[in-house]
Amino acid sequence: MRTSRLGRSTVEVTRLGFGGGPLGGLFAPLDDDTAAEALATAWNAGIRYFDTSPHYGIGHSERRIGELLRTKTRAAFTLSTKVGRLLVPQDPAGRVDESFEVPATHRRVWDFSRDGVRRSVEDSLARIGVDRIDVLFLHDAEQHFETALRDGYPALAELRAEGLVGAIGAGMYDPAKLTRLVRDADVDVVMLSGRYTLLDHSALDDLLPACAERGVSVLAASIFNSGLLATPRPAAGAPYDYAPASPELLRRVHRIADVCEAHGVTLPQAAMAFPLLHPVVAGIVVGMRSADEVRADIESYEADVPSGLWADLRGAGLLDPRAPGPAATAHAPVVQREEWEKKG
Repeated sequence: MRTSRLGRSTVEVTRLGFGGGPLGGLFAPLDDDTAAEALATAWNAGIRYFDTSPHYGIGHSERRIGELLRTKTRAAFTLSTKVGRLLVPQDPAGRVDESFEVPATHRRVWDFSRDGVRRSVEDSLARIGVDRIDVLFLHDAEQHFETALRDGYPALAELRAEGLVGAIGAGMYDPAKLTRLVRDADVDVVMLSGRYTLLDHSALDDLLPACAERGVSVLAASIFNSGLLATPRPAAGAPYDYAPASPELLRRVHRIADVCEAHGVTLPQAAMAFPLLHPVVAGIVVGMRSADEVRADIESYEADVPSGLWADLRGAGLLDPRAPGPAATAHAPVVQREEWEKKG
């Protein structure tokens, strides 16, 4: 699988990354065997970039990803996790976590301080069972941005300087705050959630130009906008950014699907291909919870999407004319790293 280098770092990621949110029991409970089968299927298909967070299932996602990665040569994969929430043990008292379908064995405490960042990293290393993290993100810092920029970012930069982390950045859904981070700090990569997709082009206003100017890579996450773009024809009530999509948005999606079908392409295939057309986008990160989902996502990722699709979407007013087409990626920093397969 093709890989890209992140910013000015030496860290590389496969262009399709495994998003660990569903492994934490997002939306529905998930057993260990199903999670392990999903991860093994991803590895066998060539995915070598795995993203997780303490937040995902209050540690379940990190632990499950670690169970796979501990069996692999360390140089054969790229691992990212996040900081900003410390996990504090508690008596679940029969309760389920408020965000994931797991027992409430821990509570989250926001902490972007230097000590909080370093403790979070130590805890993540212990849960995952590895000796280093390749990419470290400030996570969901929208409501704590000033503290994250003032205290969290220097802590990440310190870890990078010490060689304990290879690349640093932030994972958020707010393009404006990520733009400020890119302009005011020395980061390698940002993970943008749901704001550079077939339906939302707002990152084109400021964030993607700032990343191009500063040499910062983008990892596009939530490319299906939490589900609306994940099927060829979404039904009424399909989720968009974790809430039911409006009738107007559904009509727009079906218009996009009409154009896709005219080119022999499905909506998920187009949704996966679109962000990768931009030269600053190093990869897409897709949440996967089962072997069947992994296989479906691999098939969509590998689909041949004709260039005429993008022209027709622009012509129909369904795609921002500023969004680059295939020609713009001709000189993108993409590399082929065959030795990963040999080491794995």
